[in-house]
Amino acid sequence: MKKVLPILIVLLFLGGAGYYVLNDSPKVEKKEFAQTFKLNEFNKARTCARIPTFLYKLGIKRPVIDLSQMQYKGIAFYYGYRFNKVLHKIEWERYDALGTYTIDNLGNIYLTPNPFISIKPTTFNLQKAIYKIDSNSGKLERWFVADDIKPNPTNPYGFISIVYDCSSQKLIASSIDGSNYKAQKGRIYLVDPKTKDVEKLVDGFDALTLNILQTKNSKYLLAGSARDNGVYAFAFKDGKLSSNPTKLFELPNPALRVRKIKVIGKNRLKLEAIKFNYSLVAETAKKQRFIYIATYNPSNSTWQIIAK
Repeated sequence: MKKVLPILIVLLFLGGAGYYVLNDSPKVEKKEFAQTFKLNEFNKARTCARIPTFLYKLGIKRPVIDLSQMQYKGIAFYYGYRFNKVLHKIEWERYDALGTYTIDNLGNIYLTPNPFISIKPTTFNLQKAIYKIDSNSGKLERWFVADDIKPNPTNPYGFISIVYDCSSQKLIASSIDGSNYKAQKGRIYLVDPKTKDVEKLVDGFDALTLNILQTKNSKYLLAGSARDNGVYAFAFKDGKLSSNPTKLFELPNPALRVRKIKVIGKNRLKLEAIKFNYSLVAETAKKQRFIYIATYNPSNSTWQIIAK
């Protein structure tokens, strides 16, 4: 019998050494944000994701997924006592570096690409696709290609984040190609895993990360912006996503961008942030990620952001 997937994440942001990191260390502090937008209470929801069948058959039940590209190219699964064992197949290196992933209710793993360290002849083409590891076979394939995604030397990014929406059983993915210092041309797509039918939900927003937030009465798509240090909420209504997001709060440090959002408890989010400016420059700083806890107070609609 398949069990709910307890996979943890080991992700050095945007593939570690492949992305822009500044030399200066940020000054972090506690900060509070008040707003007129009323958000109901929320809590950590049980995931519908299932452990991939090929892992379950191998007796791997609590793996750590590694997309850091530090030891293994593509993807690797750590497992066992203190995660001292690793499963990595050479064929998983076929599409170069991978950056983010999500898992559906059947155990299929969907991944977005990650331009890493330097631009190669294949880089731009690789960024146009969503990749999939089949739950049964463990085979990695170039699963979905969006021809309207057009990375370039000044902005090599295409698909950059993906999340599986359990209630609709659809994939939501973001791309930031075409954007530059002056123009925000990112898109958010809805993709049906069964038919590969695609719908553009939002045009003109650069979402560096996505996640679903479910309150008692409403559902939202949370997005960390690639343009600023804010976290935004897109409201779902009648199955449709609003094209006008609400900024929930900002990180205390204006130089950082939220790369990962995770609901960790009642009215609490864990945020992982990086320095990002659309360039592809090897990092020069040892510290690559910054952790914050965002706590929401529904009684007065305020957020408290604390650096860890």
